[in-house]
Amino acid sequence: MSETPARPDAVLRARAEIDLAALRANVRALRERAPGAALMAVVKADAYGHGAVPCARAAVEAGATWLGTATPQEALALRTAEAGLPDDVRVMCWLWTPGGPWREAVEARLDVSVSGMWAMEEVVGAARAAGVPARVQLKADTGLGRNGCQPGGDWEELVAAALRAEREGLLRVTGLWSHFACADEPGHPSIAAQLTRFREMTAYAERQGLRPEVRHIANSPATLTLPDAHFDLVRPGIAMYGVSPSPEIGTPADFGLRPVMTLAASLALVKQVPGGHGVSYGHHYTTPGETTLGLVPLGYADGVPRHASSTGPVLVDGKWRTVAGRIAMDQFVVDLGGDRPGPGAEAVLFGPGDRGEPTAEDWAQAAGTIAYEIVTRIGSRVPRVYVNE
Repeated sequence: MSETPARPDAVLRARAEIDLAALRANVRALRERAPGAALMAVVKADAYGHGAVPCARAAVEAGATWLGTATPQEALALRTAEAGLPDDVRVMCWLWTPGGPWREAVEARLDVSVSGMWAMEEVVGAARAAGVPARVQLKADTGLGRNGCQPGGDWEELVAAALRAEREGLLRVTGLWSHFACADEPGHPSIAAQLTRFREMTAYAERQGLRPEVRHIANSPATLTLPDAHFDLVRPGIAMYGVSPSPEIGTPADFGLRPVMTLAASLALVKQVPGGHGVSYGHHYTTPGETTLGLVPLGYADGVPRHASSTGPVLVDGKWRTVAGRIAMDQFVVDLGGDRPGPGAEAVLFGPGDRGEPTAEDWAQAAGTIAYEIVTRIGSRVPRVYVNE
């Protein structure tokens, strides 16, 4: 993302406006959904494309006491003086590969996730070298089949290794955690099965002598719809940015959430063309009659999905338009009919929907994907403009 946020009054080709007041309100609404649990604001992938540091600050202001990232590099960036976050905010990262920056993470007081013996050995070695106990969270694979330790012998071995390292003063097990596979599908049989397995695996670890500070499994959909899954901590990600984790379980408004990002551009060109005029690569769109075309200076290099060619919605001059033909690397065209807004007129791809503009979910439907991908993929050529800081 852009290192220096653009000024709201700057003249821009395009911009992603990030409403931090909406984000703070979303965090408060999510806390109300899980009043007995602490809240981890997940800011991985540059806060789902919204900007990790500004969003982390806003989330903490609204009551988040933990921050979550995927990679250790993302987490370490939150520990810098430039990030300006309070020292007591806990930061967790969970996507490790062999040889990762374990010592740096230990010295930065990160909570690091361990899913197997190779990772336990590396973090213990890093703690020994640093002379500082590591903060470790053991991840259980309760049925998602991605990261995490398998139940049975693997989990028993990992728990035993953690206990040995605790006795040596090399680490502190701060958490036991897992992740749902189908929490966005209410009633899916895997949900109850995973909850049962999570309870069994955490109970085993505690019987052996581990005393974790937090147990957690609830992602955005579980935070919104599964109170039994809240345990000690919830980890909302996409919901914090005002996007529903699944249209089937409800719209953002159904949960008291508001989309945080608005993606807009200034029309680069407006021109009249005759009927039968081909538009963009391959001429997959041909004008049905004399019309006006508007050129939107955004393309798939900016994260606008090419799969939404001929289907993506855009609000121009107060009316919904549809992408005319193929979305190119840097630009696409909309057919404006008989309307003639001037160059520089605003084209809104998505936002909260208050002004009749499309939403990220509308673009997800147009591209055959999910709204997570729509907001996260908006690239670094698009400046983030922060409002209501």
